[in-house]
Amino acid sequence: MALRITVNGEERTVDADPDMPLLWALRDHLQLTGTKFGCGIAACGACTVHMDGFPVRACSIAVGDAEGAEITTIEGLDSPAAKAVQSAWQDLDVVQCGYCQSGQIMSAVSLLEETPQPSDEDIDVAMSGNVCRCATYVRIRAAIHEAAKRMEG
Repeated sequence: MALRITVNGEERTVDADPDMPLLWALRDHLQLTGTKFGCGIAACGACTVHMDGFPVRACSIAVGDAEGAEITTIEGLDSPAAKAVQSAWQDLDVVQCGYCQSGQIMSAVSLLEETPQPSDEDIDVAMSGNVCRCATYVRIRAAIHEAAKRMEG
């Protein structure tokens, strides 16, 4: 079935079952492989994308439910918060293996767009659904604080 979804500002057609997880439509049909498969049960955050500006787990959203919504993947991030997060991530060497990082960045950007000066508690709550097997949580928190500072000035 042909489904029309808006991804990264562009209306796209996906020929898929409406019940297919959005994750697989993005990766397999649209070749947007920055969104990663981690657990398949929305527990790890590797597949985080923005749907109408809010972070969601693409493995648990049916592509049919994405019709009419604005989906942003890691490839489409282009806001001031996104640029601040991405540069802070690089400057603070957050990434170790890197597998979870697109989901981490998507959640961090969403946090900073909602709460430009987050506390440690705000960060912990916003990032709690993102698992990093390399345990770079201290660097992630530091990079979010650094991105917040960069957004100020």
